[in-house]
Formats: sequence, C-alpha cells, structure tokens
Amino acid sequence: MSNPPFGFGLPDPDKGRDNESSGGQSGSGSDAFQQLGQMLSQLGQMLSQAGSSSGPVNYDLAKQIAVQRLGSEGQMGFSAGDQSGETAVRDSAHLAELWLDEATILPAGATTTTTWTARDWIDKTLPTWQRLCDPVARQVSGAWMQALPEEAKQAAGPLLSMVGQMGGMAFGSQLGNALAGLASEVLTSTDVGLPLGPETTSALLPRNIDKFSEGLERPKSEVLVFLAAREAAHQRLFAHVPWLRQRLLATVEEFASGITVDTSALEQLAGRVDPTNPASIEEVMSSGLLEPQTTPEQKAALGRLETLLALVEGWVDVVVADAVGDRLPGAEALRETLRRRRATGGPAEQTFATLVGLELRPRRMRAASALWKLVGDRHGMQARDTLWTHPDLMPTADDLDDPIGFAERLGANGALDDGIDPLAELERTERARQDEGENGQDGGAERPDSDGDGKE
Repeated sequence: MSNPPFGFGLPDPDKGRDNESSGGQSGSGSDAFQQLGQMLSQLGQMLSQAGSSSGPVNYDLAKQIAVQRLGSEGQMGFSAGDQSGETAVRDSAHLAELWLDEATILPAGATTTTTWTARDWIDKTLPTWQRLCDPVARQVSGAWMQALPEEAKQAAGPLLSMVGQMGGMAFGSQLGNALAGLASEVLTSTDVGLPLGPETTSALLPRNIDKFSEGLERPKSEVLVFLAAREAAHQRLFAHVPWLRQRLLATVEEFASGITVDTSALEQLAGRVDPTNPASIEEVMSSGLLEPQTTPEQKAALGRLETLLALVEGWVDVVVADAVGDRLPGAEALRETLRRRRATGGPAEQTFATLVGLELRPRRMRAASALWKLVGDRHGMQARDTLWTHPDLMPTADDLDDPIGFAERLGANGALDDGIDPLAELERTERARQDEGENGQDGGAERPDSDGDGKE
C-alpha cells in the first residue's frame, strides 16, 4: 500500500535530514524512539477500541480519525467570546426568516439557530451517519466472512472474531476520512441535502463559510444571509412535511440494505487475507474488488432518492430566490455558484460515494427548479407548497421530464381535484404534530397517521 494503514509509519530513511531534529544528529535517535513510542501507543488504543466495538463499523475510531485529520481547524469557528460573529449569524437567520415568510406558506421550522465548528458537525451528525452506514457495512462484512473457505475459518479459530473487529476498524477508518473531508467543506447542517442534524436546529459553519466566500467578490454579510436563507428553507420543509425526513433516510437505508457482493471476487481475495495482519484486511477492503453490485431494486431506490433530493433542492432554490429577490445584489450569482457546487460535488462527496455506494447530490436539480417555478407562476405559492402535504401529490421523475404537463394537470380538473384537499391536509398534519407533542408521554395514545398512507 502506498500509505501505511491507519496512519502508522516510521521515519522515512530516504528523506535523510528531514527526519532529523533541528538540534542535529544527536536528536535523530531520540526522535525515532519517540515516533516508535507514539506508533505503539496508537496501536494499543486501536486494539482497545476494536475490543469494545460490537457493530459493523467502529464509530469511535471513525470519530477519532476525523477529529485528528481536522486538527486545530476542526475547533475553529468564531473565536471564543466573539459575540459579534454569533450575533451576525442570528441576525442573518432572523432576516432570512422574515423574507421567507413572504415566499412560502410553510412557517419557520427552526427553533434554534447556532454556529458549528467542523468538529461540532461531526458530533451532531454522527448518529444519522451511523443509521445510513450500518446497512452497507453489515452486508459487505457479512458476505466477506461467509465467503472465507472453511479451512481458513478453522485456521483462524478464535482470531475470527478479531477479523470481524478489524473489518469494523477498516470501515471506521474509511468513514472517518470521509467525514473529515465533508466537515471541512459543508456550509450548513443541510448542505448535503439530507436532514443530518438535530430536528428544528438551524446551524451554520462560519469557518467553512469564510473559505467559501474567498474569491466570490461579494460581502461576507451577503453570503451569510443567503446561506442562512437556504438553511432556513430546508428546515421549514423538514419540520412541516412530516413524511419527508423519514422517507429520505429510509430510501437511503433501502438502497444500502440491498447491497450484494460478488462472492467469486471474495473467494479470490480470501487467499490474500492474513487474519493476524490488519494491513492485509484494510488492503482488501480498499482494493475495489469488494465494490457492491447494483441490483434492479437498488436502481429503483436510487431513482426515488435522486428525484426526492432534486425536488427538495429545487424547491429550496426557487423559494430562496423568491425570498431574497432584489434584496441581495449578488443573489443570482450566489445561486448559480451553489447550483454548480451541488451538481458537481467535492472530493469529500466523491469519497463518501465510494464508501456508501451512492452520491449525495441531486442530478436533476435544475429540472426540479424549473418545475417548481412553473407551478408557482401558474397556480400560485399555496398550490405549489401544499403539494408537500402528501407524498402522492409530489412530482415524479417523469414529471421532471414534462413540467408543463404536470402544471396543466394541477388545474381545476387536475391532480389536485382527486379527493385530497391540500390545504386541509396541511392543517391536519399540523394538528397531528401538536397532538403528538401533547400526548408524547402517553405511550398508549393512538398517533394520527401523519403521511396518509394508512400506517401509524
């Protein structure tokens, strides 16, 4: 491998003087022993963590690697006690909410506005990543263990459980690197399109926003308000469309749980695995030969996920554009910059796509934006937004190909006149949320059907 496993490594003898301390040759020996001691200490910590990990992914290791990769940057947001910076975020969010009130019928969804560092982002979103990563890791590691020849299993003996733990460490190592990359790029808690953070919490990452603002030739205050408006728009959807959060995450889970692995490739790799050598296990994990196979069911789930992500991002794009209007001189330029950023994705998103098997970016966001804009222009803001009250009313992938046809079906005798009153549905779901909150401590209370599918 070109890189030592898990970041271990002794000084490179080919670098000569680069390995020597500034104190001369007398310090080079002590430096080597010090680095060796650090390596052994890290190895001891990793083995200790492997023994305490029972799931398919070692999330403790993932978090440790992510934090170590971020270094001091992971703790940098506004400087400690910088009330002006935190006030700027709160003021930007408040202004954005006022403008959004005129652009959508959905009320404010965030009850808390806060600033996060990159490390905060990892801490707050890791529970959701665990929900998304466990299915793929469980499928891959389970298939790999089953594909080991019986003689290899017998030879491994009691070490077989350690092999599983090493697999969890390998997944944890990959996830930690992916999370570190994402944490250094994301601008808000909803930047990747999924509801990763706590509910009703709007969060911006000032350190990353500062880096994003460089070279844009726009005042940072303007960029901050624009991003605050996008975050607030996302939160309105996730808070007041009860079925949306669950359906997004469940579709990702459905995609991951359907992963299959080519067992013939596993049989070829089995001979290359040394159960006593963690490096050989990680090499197999990252070789590419374990790449999951996409099934027809997964392709269908992926299509639904891409369509739903596109509809979310397209709606946010249109609503924020309507809200900021001519209030921000650089709004259109910022809108196009973010469109391109979401469409192409960064290195961190590509890393995660390799790890989980799907890309967290909507390929058809522009088509979705055009559809929402057309519906709003023809039928008004209320008709556009009340489509979110029931999943059966939502545009499909075919509708993205024919937005005019979809808009025409929303006329007096169209899709909205099929026995479902969108405004009544919105009021009903809001009442259901309030009733659920009031009866939350009564475990026996019957909960209203929030998505209209007949299931509780």
